Amino acid sequence: MPITKGYQQLVAEAMAEVTTYSVAQVQARLNDPSVQIVDIRDIRELADGTVLGAFHAPRGMLEFWVDPQSPYHKPLFANESKEFILFCGAGWRSALATKALQDMGMSNVAHIDGGWTGWVKQGAPTETLEQQKARRTKKN
Repeated sequence: MPITKGYQQLVAEAMAEVTTYSVAQVQARLNDPSVQIVDIRDIRELADGTVLGAFHAPRGMLEFWVDPQSPYHKPLFANESKEFILFCGAGWRSALATKALQDMGMSNVAHIDGGWTGWVKQGAPTETLEQQKARRTKKN
């Protein structure tokens, strides 16, 4: 069966419908309590670290974690006062994921242009998983 719509078209269509922020725009909002950065990369992609303060929600589980009817629901995603800003490796998966969450009814969702690659290239703040764990333990 031939593919009638490739990934490039899917990503382009998603990009036309979702909010996309630059790295600089997101970096300026890192300390904003109404923003939650969400890393949707696969666990194997986290070896080099993540965006400072990001919550990890693997792409394969995202819709299940967001849906309150799902047995896998994460209450964090029910917080309507937050804007969830997703990122992946390059910004393609996060565009598709943002579109999927919008299709589910979320209006408080966006993604980062260029993803992790763009974030690191622009020298925006990162943390290792060990640093993240220590920071979260310190908060509690």
